[in-house]
Amino acid sequence: MSPKDSKRNDAYNQLEAGSKRATPLQHQRAAEIQPFGKVTRMPIALDEKIRAASAENLNQLLADTMTLRDMYKKHHWQVAGHTFYQLHLLFDKHHGEQDELVDEIAERIQLLGGISLAMAADVAETTMIPRPPRGREEVPVQISRLLEGHELILKEARTMAKQATDAGDDGTNDLLVSNVIRTNELQVWFLAEHLVDVPVVRADEKAASAGH
Repeated sequence: MSPKDSKRNDAYNQLEAGSKRATPLQHQRAAEIQPFGKVTRMPIALDEKIRAASAENLNQLLADTMTLRDMYKKHHWQVAGHTFYQLHLLFDKHHGEQDELVDEIAERIQLLGGISLAMAADVAETTMIPRPPRGREEVPVQISRLLEGHELILKEARTMAKQATDAGDDGTNDLLVSNVIRTNELQVWFLAEHLVDVPVVRADEKAASAGH
């Protein structure tokens, strides 16, 4: 083989080797590196049992928050009536704020050494918020469902916050109080005011007279 042909073969072989290295390695499978429900050792000065308990609580809260977030998007798409525009925007705003909470809760679980729920099927199996029908519902029913979801989350968040405080898990307590509870309380206020039965155009003079 001539030196020229040898050099050409070497260049070709280098190209082939480079192409193989740049080719994605597909269809890979392996055992899980961490089972769900187990926590790894994390040097954050919290006992493993405390971290495991907080991670379990937060995964329940995560499932319920993801469900409430998705209900907001459902109602954002399906809302109807003369308040369509206002509620269409409000539902989407609340959806975005709940989505931020989802990230914060999931990241806290991982920080504690746990594994956060992620897939829709797992969330559906875990959430305590009743599943709404697929079809469109009237606005008062949509808002009532959302308020019930908020109330459930607020109840569990307050209980979990106290448990975290008693266990010395200040980070989890801060997340629950400063982020989850305050966000949900504020959203409840904005929603609940839409269910107050007040006149839209003309004041109820008869009711005012009866009040005197």
